[in-house]
Amino acid sequence: MFGLNVIFKLIKIFHSKEEPHHIALGFALGSIIGLTPFWSLHNLLVFILILLLEVSIPAAFFGIFFFSCFAHLCDPFFHHLGYFLLVEVEFLKPVWTYLYNIPVAPLTKFYNTVVLGSLISSLVAFFPVYFGFKQMVKFYQAKVAEKASRLKIVQILKANKIFQMYRKIKMQ
Repeated sequence: MFGLNVIFKLIKIFHSKEEPHHIALGFALGSIIGLTPFWSLHNLLVFILILLLEVSIPAAFFGIFFFSCFAHLCDPFFHHLGYFLLVEVEFLKPVWTYLYNIPVAPLTKFYNTVVLGSLISSLVAFFPVYFGFKQMVKFYQAKVAEKASRLKIVQILKANKIFQMYRKIKMQ
């Protein structure tokens, strides 16, 4: 039932009347939170951005969920990238020392290799995620949505009493 719920939420996001730009921006901002360890200052800042900007909040939460599902698989890569930036790049060492001595900067946990590596990776991936998801939403809304609603299986599912009960329960 959990898998179906995720699929229904994604389809609901695609079917929303929001602009593809707003949906994709919410998903891309959610990807930053989903890829990085949750309890960090930068995630609080991204969450505030999600609330302040005109983005799709359901898409942002879907992005958080989607990327957090496989972020732990990327932790070895994030660790290696963070270690490289913190230890092996000599000209950045004074920057890290300076940031560590600023009162607020250690709250970002930049000194953790996984946090730094995942944050850099998520920032690099931000625009490809945004543009890729925007194209997916545009494609779905233009070509797939109308055809999908006309499929016999979708009409049968919508007419099914169990499906109708499930939708009533979800609406409450």
